[in-house]
Amino acid sequence: MRQLEFDAIDSTNLEARRMAAAGDFGPLWIAAKRQSGGKGRRGRQWVSQPGNLFCTGLFPHEGTLASAAQLSFAAALAVHDTVAQFRSDADTKIKWPNDVLMNGAKIAGILLESGGADGQLWVAVGIGLNIGSAPKDTPYPATYLRADMGRLDWPLLTDIKQKLYTWFVYWRDAHARGGFEPLRTAWLDRAQGIGAPVTARLPNETIKGTALGMDKGGALEVQTPSGEIIKIHAGDVFFS
Repeated sequence: MRQLEFDAIDSTNLEARRMAAAGDFGPLWIAAKRQSGGKGRRGRQWVSQPGNLFCTGLFPHEGTLASAAQLSFAAALAVHDTVAQFRSDADTKIKWPNDVLMNGAKIAGILLESGGADGQLWVAVGIGLNIGSAPKDTPYPATYLRADMGRLDWPLLTDIKQKLYTWFVYWRDAHARGGFEPLRTAWLDRAQGIGAPVTARLPNETIKGTALGMDKGGALEVQTPSGEIIKIHAGDVFFS
């Protein structure tokens, strides 16, 4: 698979969008040592500190836009499995929908974008993985892959990157063969907070209850104290 490497760029996701607009839908990976305009979900800034990994996979997609959105779970599984492979000593979990946590702190950000051009759907999967440092003054605890490791044990950035690419292709292929269910099953096996109290902050309301699991469409199922089961399709969730 093709790989493009930049010393500096505005955003690997923006570069993927530019390539798709020009008729190149991949498959390929774009990585950069530095980003000047990295973004997270909902337009939030993603701090791009040197020594961390910033990359975007660009892939043609043969399904619907709804099925393309499910690849955010493939990305979360790929990040989880990469982190777990290099940090078998740590507790690695996925918080709905695709926040990967190491020892309870966020270690990565995932931004999935999709579109179409010339009759072809495409998906761009942006991943920022904290390796050598984590941003400070964040609204949530943040960590990095090499935290609390001896210097001699540090994995190489190249090795981490290649493992991440390999894991994502593995889970993308599983999705192509079996739909969302293989991703859902694997996600539930790695999930944080299932069966625990949860607060979901939505644009117009806050829902509190118990996290039951994830449905076949990717929504988080929350049971309120009254017994009602509410499906959360988008929002910020917090586990106590």
